[in-house]
Amino acid sequence: MTDNGSPMIAEETTTGLLDLSIVHATTLPYSPYQNGKQESFWGRLEGRLMTMLQHVQQLSLKDLNLATLAWVEQEYHDTVHSDLKTTPLDAMLKGNRVDRPCCDASALQFAFTSKKSRIHRRSDGTISVDGVRFEVPHHLKHIKQLLVRSRRWDLSSAIIVDERDHKRILAHVQPVDKTKNADSRRRSLDPTVETAQITEDQYPPLLQEILANYAATGLPPAYIPHSDEMPHGK
Repeated sequence: MTDNGSPMIAEETTTGLLDLSIVHATTLPYSPYQNGKQESFWGRLEGRLMTMLQHVQQLSLKDLNLATLAWVEQEYHDTVHSDLKTTPLDAMLKGNRVDRPCCDASALQFAFTSKKSRIHRRSDGTISVDGVRFEVPHHLKHIKQLLVRSRRWDLSSAIIVDERDHKRILAHVQPVDKTKNADSRRRSLDPTVETAQITEDQYPPLLQEILANYAATGLPPAYIPHSDEMPHGK
C-alpha cells in the first residue's frame, strides 16, 4: 500500500509491481490514517533523527544514509511500540513469515519499466522513445511496430520485447550516435536468413513433401492428360 504520490503511481512503478505479482493498493486522498504505520515512522524520524542532524554542517548523502541505518537498527527497532506493546524487531521475529526471495538487480531494473509501442522507421532503422531516437538491430528490420520497455529517468538504453510475451527480450538498443553516423560509412548488411541452394531441376523441399503426400494417396490426376502424356497402348 502506498500513497498517491507521482512516483508511486507512475507507469514504471505499477508495471514493475504487476510483473512481480505484487498487489498494489493506494490510500484514499487526504486519508493518512490508512497508512498509519508509515506516517508514525516518519513522525519518529523527523522528531528524533532529523533533530539530531539539523546542526550538522555539510551533511552528505552518504553520511545521512549511514546515520539513518544506525538510528533504525539501534533505536527504532529496539524501542517499545505503544500499540504493539513490544519492539518492532520482536514483533517481526515472532510474526508469520510472509517474505519471499528477491529478484536480482537486473531483473528488478527490467521489471520497473514502462511499455510503449513504437512505429519502426525502416528508412533508417530507428524508433523514437520519449524524444530520444534508438537504433533497431538489423534482424528486427522486418517488424513494423515494436514494443519497447524503458525508464524515463534513464534513456541511455531501452529494451525491445516480444509483443506476445512482454518478459521475452528481443534486443537491447542504444541511442543513435549522430556524430559517429555523420563521420562514418554505412556497413554492408548481411542477409538475415540464409537461403538454400536449389538447382534448376530440383523442387523445393516443401513442394517435394506435397508431391510425395499426393502420390501416397493413390488418386488419379484431377485433369484429363494430353495424348502425349498418356502411356502407350491407352
